[in-house]
Amino acid sequence: MKVLAFETSCDETSTAVVEAGTVLANVVASQTALHREYGGVVPELAVREHLRCLPWLAREALRQAGLGAADLDAVAATRGPGLPGALLVGLKAGQGLAWALGRPFLAVHHHEAHLVSPWITGDPPRAAWECFRPNLSLVVSGGHTLLVHVVDLLRHRLVGQTLDDAAGECFDKVAKLLGLPYPGGPVVDRLAAEGNPRAHAFPRPKLADADDEFSFSGLKTAVRYFLRDHPGLAEDGQGIRDLCASAQAAIIEVLVTKTMRAARRLGVGCVTASGGVTCNSGLRLALAKACSDAGIELRLAAPAFCTDNAGMVGVLAECKLSRGVGPSDPDEEPAPGWELTDLTASA
Repeated sequence: MKVLAFETSCDETSTAVVEAGTVLANVVASQTALHREYGGVVPELAVREHLRCLPWLAREALRQAGLGAADLDAVAATRGPGLPGALLVGLKAGQGLAWALGRPFLAVHHHEAHLVSPWITGDPPRAAWECFRPNLSLVVSGGHTLLVHVVDLLRHRLVGQTLDDAAGECFDKVAKLLGLPYPGGPVVDRLAAEGNPRAHAFPRPKLADADDEFSFSGLKTAVRYFLRDHPGLAEDGQGIRDLCASAQAAIIEVLVTKTMRAARRLGVGCVTASGGVTCNSGLRLALAKACSDAGIELRLAAPAFCTDNAGMVGVLAECKLSRGVGPSDPDEEPAPGWELTDLTASA
């Protein structure tokens, strides 16, 4: 089955072609430079850029896959969660193309697509379903932090999530407080590698709590007050590096500790991690060590499939359609606040 997939949930426009679990093409146009001068994503600008980029990205994905539109068996697109206007572009483009071609269309949940991304591996990238096993999945992106118990390939249960700021938001807000360029997360990661993670004892919110929920707003506030009380630190290069390392260490300790605690309680033998923050080098190293110490398999999404991309959307859609799921209602509207529990409740 050949599937063309669209992903436009936030500030990256992406199209992909997937066949039998293999990603034949995965094309991404980033909007980072466009939003950098504003210090964050401007929804109206994101929508305009999606409208500008999506048609030629779709043609490019088909060209790389060596296919024409008539060769497609299905079309898929992200329906939510995400920015309303941004989602609208990809969803309606997918629905329209499917209708014009007389092909089935599948609306995909962005977070559910992240759940399959750690299983996409190799060159060319393909879904290694033969290696799949039940797992606890940490999905940690700019706006979301989730723990999901993946029981089997298409059945999962939300275990915990953030109560306020997500880990990615905390990274970006710490960077903004320090006057670092957007996007802040990668900059904090780079500077943290040259700093002392024990220089400042920032709080580890909810670390001692027995539940599986997260909270990072208090950590962001602690950094704000620390900078208020140390006004010269922002002018000190090593001071900035130490603060980045200390704040990052706090975020990572919470993520890793709560993930491993839930994995042991659930008795899973595999942990996966995906989402943009999974590109963070400190998090990848810490998860690798924790899983090695616990004798638990770790599967990290490859960097190309960590951030928003249509490859994972197409892989999930092809998997679902080949297993008799779908198609979706061709008139469905975007679902900006689509909860993963809406899927798990019917699984």
